[in-house]
Amino acid sequence: MGVPNRYILHQGPVLRALGATAVAALRQRASQGESAATPVLPGPEVREVVPPRPRELVRDYVRHVGGDPSSYRHELPPHLFPQWGFGPATRTLTGVPYPLMKVMNGGCRLEVNAALPIDEPLTVSARLEDIDDDGRRAVLHQRIVTATSAHPEAVVGHLYAIVPLGEKSNGTPAAAPGGNKKERPRVPADAHELAFFRLRDNAGLEFAKLTGDFNPVHWVPPYARAFGFRNVILHGFATMARAIEGLNKSLFAGDVHRLRVFDCKFTRPLVLPARVGLYTKHTQVFVGDAPGGPAYLVGSFEIGEGS
Repeated sequence: MGVPNRYILHQGPVLRALGATAVAALRQRASQGESAATPVLPGPEVREVVPPRPRELVRDYVRHVGGDPSSYRHELPPHLFPQWGFGPATRTLTGVPYPLMKVMNGGCRLEVNAALPIDEPLTVSARLEDIDDDGRRAVLHQRIVTATSAHPEAVVGHLYAIVPLGEKSNGTPAAAPGGNKKERPRVPADAHELAFFRLRDNAGLEFAKLTGDFNPVHWVPPYARAFGFRNVILHGFATMARAIEGLNKSLFAGDVHRLRVFDCKFTRPLVLPARVGLYTKHTQVFVGDAPGGPAYLVGSFEIGEGS
């Protein structure tokens, strides 16, 4: 059974943010050649209060990423934070001198300090912390904080958006003159398999309905092919959410409160449809084709004290 289309009605803030990004990108093209001011960093804080998330949306989201909805009867999964944080995060990029339509999700660090009550409004604040520009690519570091009435930093997300400046359109590093391309990460041959995911070609569209991230590269095949991909690619946050729920189910015996930090990089596009595995080696985690094969996500995790 697919994700209901009615959830699109709950994605207004994210859709407006995507629209604003598209308009800003068009304005950038129209003003090419004009000098752009370097933003002062850290940038200004964007803050807003969001109403409680619909219970049925949370239930179907958890089910979609492989979790157990009964584990989240009274709280929100922390990896759902892009659903309410994407809008404020997008506004922190206003005025940055980079082609925003080329932005790719390079990675995320998720810090879980307290539970997020499902029936409580949330205060969300976002800020552009830093820009690392080496002339080949710019990495935009954003910090998104979700606060509750009981905890000012219940969930903290650090986003690392990559803007290719001297790369191919699909994010593949261009070969350096006289050199070879950098070898991409692989799943260690001795990694332990925890789970396997079968991802249909509409997995990107279904995740978009649940989170609002309707970037067409995830659900419109001609658009994805125009950017050099064979087909649509899965959201990085969808890969991350599946990895976290895989840890919850297979490594933490269903306890969704053990994980405190999940830090990952999205190392290559995950083209749909796909069949990929979740692997661990000590506190390292990988999503890839097989041990020794290409890795789409490489990360690490920490559990709380006393866990």
